Amino acid sequence: MAGSKFRPDRGLTTRMVMTMFVLILVYVAFIVGLVLAGLNIWLVVVLVGAFALFSYFSSDKIAMFSMGAKEVTPEQAPDLHAMVDRLCAMADMAKPRVGIADTDVPNAFATGHSEKSAVICVTTGLMRRLEGPELEAVVAHELSHIAHRDVMVMTIAGFLGIVAGFLTQAGLRFAMFAGAGGRGNNNGPAPAVVALLVVLVSAIAWALSFLLTRALSRYRELSADRAAAYLTGRPSMLGSALSKITGDMARIPTRDLRQVEPFNAFFFAPAFAKKGFSMSQLIATHPPVEQRLAQLSDISRQLGRGA
Repeated sequence: MAGSKFRPDRGLTTRMVMTMFVLILVYVAFIVGLVLAGLNIWLVVVLVGAFALFSYFSSDKIAMFSMGAKEVTPEQAPDLHAMVDRLCAMADMAKPRVGIADTDVPNAFATGHSEKSAVICVTTGLMRRLEGPELEAVVAHELSHIAHRDVMVMTIAGFLGIVAGFLTQAGLRFAMFAGAGGRGNNNGPAPAVVALLVVLVSAIAWALSFLLTRALSRYRELSADRAAAYLTGRPSMLGSALSKITGDMARIPTRDLRQVEPFNAFFFAPAFAKKGFSMSQLIATHPPVEQRLAQLSDISRQLGRGA
């Protein structure tokens, strides 16, 4: 998949690499901070690492099950399979499994940590709303995520947040039970003090990793938009699909949107976006629709000049 014909974007790639580099620095600082706080972190890392590995290798099954999606054969969805076949041939990549989720929420997602586990899924609500070229553009966007191994990248990027979040909660509980006035022995500080130091270090690491991972997710979406637009040669179709999906979200019951909100990071467009908070884009999994449409308009002009 690394040799696929999806067109790269050096600017976005540079930003993603820099984000990962800063995230690695946070990893190192986090470990040093825990050691200085007096915590033996290896057991925690092993336990949480085992959970992360389970989530990583089971990501396709977890996502499909949670969305109520089912894998479909070429006989069950001939048009969708033909579309995926055509795009995979154009991108020079192996064909992933294909699934459909029976929900009116118009969206699509890709998951799987490897070529064998990769799956692309569209919802029935998406297929009902989009024309053929628009659906093709969305599918190309999701195939770009698979070709660029975005699930692997985001899993690695999110591991620090999992560990830090776990230690923050565990440290708070331990500090509450140990009591702020607990006394340590002559060889070190009180257990409650150690727990509070661990909470402080973990909370800072979690906040930084959360913001960096969300930034990486936004770059990833812009990169997939760009790759899909160049692959299909019709960026306007991707823009049209994006406009339709985000517009129709307003007509989906809030209850239904909140049910799938935990999968926003997987989706082509977020199913539920928080409004009214000026800094909401710092925690968003996707860039603003206006930014995505502006990028697609720029690509349209570039392709027009090259025609």
